[in-house]
Amino acid sequence: MKDKLTKEEVLHVADLARIEVTEEEIEKYQVQLKQLLNDVEKVNDVVGYDDEIMVAPWDDNTTLREDVSGEMLDPKKVVENAPNHTGNYIAVPVVIGENESEGA
Repeated sequence: MKDKLTKEEVLHVADLARIEVTEEEIEKYQVQLKQLLNDVEKVNDVVGYDDEIMVAPWDDNTTLREDVSGEMLDPKKVVENAPNHTGNYIAVPVVIGENESEGA
């Protein structure tokens, strides 16, 4: 396995990245990019690595409770218990726009 990329390979990567590189940078990147590629290649050497995606290190054994329909609340009583209401609507404080001046 070679220790560095060719000048053409570095120039190709630089072209893909849309960056200009000097002759000194090309020499430096020939070694550094090859080291990076070697490190990335080590992933293939991991024992037990396969194509199956591991989302979490445990089995999906989540137990969810069953949805059960309950008794409906009386809308009139709900509105009566609200601290601020108009007709059949519960009035709530305005939240949108409160922090517009912050961070602007």
